[in-house]
Amino acid sequence: MSTLITNLGSLVTNDPALGTRTAAAVVIDGDRIAWVGAAAAAPDTDHRFDAEGRAMIPGFVDSHAHLVFAGDRTAEFNARMSGQSYSAGGIRTTVAATRAATDAELEANLTRFIGEALRQGTTTIECKSGYGLTTEDEARALRIAAAHTPETTYLGAHVVAPEFKDDPAAYVDLVTGEMLDACAPYARWVDVFCEQGAFDGDQARAVLTAGVKRGLIPRVHANQLHHGPGVQLAVELGAASADHCTHLTDADVDALAGGDTVATLLPGAEFSTRAKYPDARRLLDAGVTVALSTDCNPGSSFTSSMAFCIAVAVREMGMTPDEAVYAATAGGAHALRRTDVGVVAPGARADLLLLDAPSAVHLAYRPGVPLTAAVWQGGVRKV
Repeated sequence: MSTLITNLGSLVTNDPALGTRTAAAVVIDGDRIAWVGAAAAAPDTDHRFDAEGRAMIPGFVDSHAHLVFAGDRTAEFNARMSGQSYSAGGIRTTVAATRAATDAELEANLTRFIGEALRQGTTTIECKSGYGLTTEDEARALRIAAAHTPETTYLGAHVVAPEFKDDPAAYVDLVTGEMLDACAPYARWVDVFCEQGAFDGDQARAVLTAGVKRGLIPRVHANQLHHGPGVQLAVELGAASADHCTHLTDADVDALAGGDTVATLLPGAEFSTRAKYPDARRLLDAGVTVALSTDCNPGSSFTSSMAFCIAVAVREMGMTPDEAVYAATAGGAHALRRTDVGVVAPGARADLLLLDAPSAVHLAYRPGVPLTAAVWQGGVRKV
């Protein structure tokens, strides 16, 4: 069945040939976009939807999220807001709760947050493991996630498991051996937290290269809390993305600009930890492809709102509203090496977000205001 969405006041396509259009229309046929153009020239379809002058953008592509977990870290957040600093060690609190949870409890939590994100316009979402840190718990996290998204990431190297705190080398052996064997069938990506308190450059290299040998594509938690080797390692290994990118040298920026690795920025983490925001302007001016994502997780960025991340990126990170919307849609698609999402063009998936606003600028202009009027995912209206 075909559907015409017409009377769009503004349409952000992210397609260089189509640009941002006014008085526009889109035709959905099945799960794909069949036509884009002027509303006055739209073809006949089975159904018609009047957008009443609202703006439309591609569905958000959230390329960095941690959604398979149990437990609550309110006390940790409260302590941070009372003056304590953030470190990677808090992850272990969630590990204990996740290990104790049943599969049904973990899946219920996952679907709750995917649904929450969808209602806000996120139609593609990546999901990492990393809160089990045993072979069985990492594999079940990915098995559960893979039933709900094709974008699953093996993050056994989130932090060293508590049982291995005195022998991190043995944990790296587990992550690159038995655990990887159990997890690879359920994952598309391999990731590592390359950071003080987590994994150093040599350990991160071992994890990523082992994943690549098993057919997984690398991505890296890089340079979040301190400057380190993560960004350079990501570019060297051809990672799809280097995520966080808060502490960068000129050499790091040059490496990103000279490679295909996307710099995925996660402003929710800085907001929630009162840390320094990454400098998106510096990266964009150097020609780096930038993505925005939520980093939704119970410890350092407990938000599923891409609109919130857009508003923060515009206010605090030097992005224009248009750049931030692009980063939250097409940028995320680049970070997932997808060409079928993050764009409104014939042949792309019909993943669309209709805003209750006349332009996409309102995502930054009206922070905190729910602006979702309708969402289509794979051609089906979900909201």
